[in-house]
Amino acid sequence: MTLRMVIKSASKKTIQEAASILIEGGLVGMPTETVYGLAANALDDKAVASIFEAKGRPAFNPLIIHVPDLEAAQNYVEINDHAKAAAKRFWPGPLTMILPRKSGCGISELASAGLETLAIRVPNHKVAIELLKSCGVPLAAPSANKSGSLSPTSPVHVHASLKDKVDMILAGGASEVGLESTVLDLSGEAPLVLRPGGISAEDISEVLGVNVDYAYLHKEGEQKPKSPGMLLKHYAPRIPVRINAVDVAEDEALLGFGSLKFMGVKGGGFAKDLPEERIRNLSEESDLHEAASNLFAMLKELDDSGARAIAVMSLPDVGIGKAINDRLRRAAEG
Repeated sequence: MTLRMVIKSASKKTIQEAASILIEGGLVGMPTETVYGLAANALDDKAVASIFEAKGRPAFNPLIIHVPDLEAAQNYVEINDHAKAAAKRFWPGPLTMILPRKSGCGISELASAGLETLAIRVPNHKVAIELLKSCGVPLAAPSANKSGSLSPTSPVHVHASLKDKVDMILAGGASEVGLESTVLDLSGEAPLVLRPGGISAEDISEVLGVNVDYAYLHKEGEQKPKSPGMLLKHYAPRIPVRINAVDVAEDEALLGFGSLKFMGVKGGGFAKDLPEERIRNLSEESDLHEAASNLFAMLKELDDSGARAIAVMSLPDVGIGKAINDRLRRAAEG
């Protein structure tokens, strides 16, 4: 299947075509504001199983269920007061909530990895919402890439990673946020952020009126994660990543943030003099939101640059910077 055949610009016709593929049990690359998702009918066991097969994803790692609105979410999960408040403020948007699944809701047990909870969200992307409404079923949709590798923020990234394992990719532009959704566990006694994302724990605390903490990451083989994105080794390029770099080796690529003026090369010289294909700057203006939207695309470009490794300058660990640093730490573990 050629690139032109599998990637189709989003339109009323192609969205309906994608919906038909999903209803029949196929896989569709779906644009969202976070990253591109690999979507399947969440009510169809075989379709959900094909997500795990296509990604090479471990079966104990649950999937996020996408629905068009809060009313639809209430068909599948128990909505408590905290969930109502969070949904009112952050949906549609990059927030996934972990909530008790309703008995007999129909969502595949594979999608929830056998847990009594579901991860669910309403995406803030016109194409994704139109697709959800058109197919009329909830969609299980993890990031549309091989498990553990860099998440895709464009349709070309999806095709490069999954090739003929996806039946169709809806092109809906570059992902605006560029990082996976924040995952908020509301199934226990206290709210807990299981995965940092575009919405910070501080933002959530302000809305809920209670303290919200961050969970720790799991090493593979530890207890079953309640959420996607909790494995320590994740989001990794093929080549090594070195974080909080204060200089760069001659055979490394540089992922910068802010001014590169005084960034030196080991043995002498300045980073700005490295080959152009081995330098990327997440944000020359030190804008963390711009950095987030560029992160995965720039890591992929440097991964393909021929460098031995990627040296990454430090970024502020505040707001969405926490999510960026979370992804970089796990890339370094890879």
